[in-house]
Amino acid sequence: MKRRRPGGNVFGTSVPLADRVLALDRLGRIHESIASARTGEEYCRAALAALDVRVRVTAADLARIPRSGPVLVVANHPFGAVEGLALAAALATVRPDVRILANRLLSRIPQLGDSLLFVDVFAGTGAPGANVSGLREALRFLGRGGLLAVFPAGEVAHIDLSSLRVTDPEWNAGVARLAARARAAIVPVYIPGRNPSLFQAAGLLHPRLRTALLPRELLNKRHRAIELAIGGPIPWARLVRFETDRDRIEYLRRRTFFLAARRRAPGRGEPEAPRTLQAVASARPAGELVEEVRLLPAEQRLVASGERSVLCARASQIPAVLLEIGRLRELAFRGAGEGTGRSLDLDRFDETYVHLFLWDGVRREIAGAYRLAAAHEIAARLGPGGLYTHTLFEYGLDFLAELGPALELGRSFVRLERQRSSDALALLWRGIARFLALRPGIRTLFGAVSISSDYSPVSRGLVARFLERHAWREELARRVRPRSPFRVQGVGRRPARQDAPLAFDLAELSALVADLEPDRKGVPVLLRRYLELGGRAIAMNVDHDFGDTLDALVVVDLARANPRVLSRYLDRGVDRSQVPPAERSS
Repeated sequence: MKRRRPGGNVFGTSVPLADRVLALDRLGRIHESIASARTGEEYCRAALAALDVRVRVTAADLARIPRSGPVLVVANHPFGAVEGLALAAALATVRPDVRILANRLLSRIPQLGDSLLFVDVFAGTGAPGANVSGLREALRFLGRGGLLAVFPAGEVAHIDLSSLRVTDPEWNAGVARLAARARAAIVPVYIPGRNPSLFQAAGLLHPRLRTALLPRELLNKRHRAIELAIGGPIPWARLVRFETDRDRIEYLRRRTFFLAARRRAPGRGEPEAPRTLQAVASARPAGELVEEVRLLPAEQRLVASGERSVLCARASQIPAVLLEIGRLRELAFRGAGEGTGRSLDLDRFDETYVHLFLWDGVRREIAGAYRLAAAHEIAARLGPGGLYTHTLFEYGLDFLAELGPALELGRSFVRLERQRSSDALALLWRGIARFLALRPGIRTLFGAVSISSDYSPVSRGLVARFLERHAWREELARRVRPRSPFRVQGVGRRPARQDAPLAFDLAELSALVADLEPDRKGVPVLLRRYLELGGRAIAMNVDHDFGDTLDALVVVDLARANPRVLSRYLDRGVDRSQVPPAERSS
């Protein structure tokens, strides 16, 4: 075996002055101090320890990585070396079958042999076969169900003179092809940061000079933390809609850099001013609730499922039940970052609306509720001001006439301890279906659907832009004005076109929101359900009296609703023959 000369280094150079300038001599000493590492994982951890570099990644983010099956991790390349060590160390805590696609120069470090697959980043178009064997091995590795991490840029981020920003160069389209051929889930990882201005200036003189300075930049990252922001897995099939590998890799690049939005809005949105929260009222005695439920006429019992039933009643019939509904509303809404802040969530509309609630006869408790109003009937007696949505959105009788016979839905909740199950909401919707069946001619549902301030401002803006692009009903939107408009670039009265969308459908929107939210929550359940039914938004308003909740005014035309989804949620109670045919939009 050829021995390394004294004064040489692991990369094979032996020019003392160059070694000192490029910091290769110091890196060589670090390498010697950790050369006893037996595996690539040990070597990466030892190198990070020697440099005093900490890897900052949350357990929630690591949980986004699939524990088995082929996975392709794509990451941006801000520093050139230290992020490879950090990524390898973090991924190794999740699963043992991890490899990094890396520069062939690193094959000179034998300890990394079991952790890296090698390509030659300096192979140009004149050497098309230089990386074939490495890429074939990468495909075989993914085919065996492994996790492969790649920096698709192939070189470190540097200043782009056209935009005067430091960013990754164009990503290699072959990475997208690799994911498709292996049918691998793709996990984006964003690593914030950049190398200093001197490094960027050197690259302007010559790209190889930038490369030569990478060892020095690795040492410059001593005593620092490298942060990893990990997104959820992207199914490889999601790439099929794109026509070319270039389009596919650009999508993956944008999904990766999208994670930078977490740093701009790391936590939940905060109300404009602190609120004083009253203590929530005490529960009503179960005996009072049981007696009021027992006295309701049989025709007001809309749905029965075992010992649970969905009932509807006026306020005058259920004074104790209504107080309990107000208490449970406040608890549920505060749990979602909303709420009135009062001891009970009750208002003047409760006296005129119908209350639809789910009663559990075994536990003798209310499991959830909705508040309903036949809007055309209320408006005929009280005008638009008799409707709750009118407190959030300005509209007149012309808007209600355009809607036709319509049912306003609102103040829906499921008891906190039951929110992990979908049963309660499903039963409530069956109750709504039965309510509609008893009122033939109502063809429209509408109401304010909330996106709480528990969501980051970036997530809320993302949802608003999606609604504007993909689920907007302009002919109705012209007749409505929010009383406190939601301010976000690109969201207004007309669809925004200036930035290409990342979310093409509801599932993808939910995945993007989950990428931004620390608890991985996607689009709010009720908003998802209404959109699946074919609902369309017509205005966005911020309710400052309800925890700065963002409310989307959503309209569902039952005659236009997706029949498959409608049958899943509502057809058990709705006679579709009673729904008037849809008129053409103006």
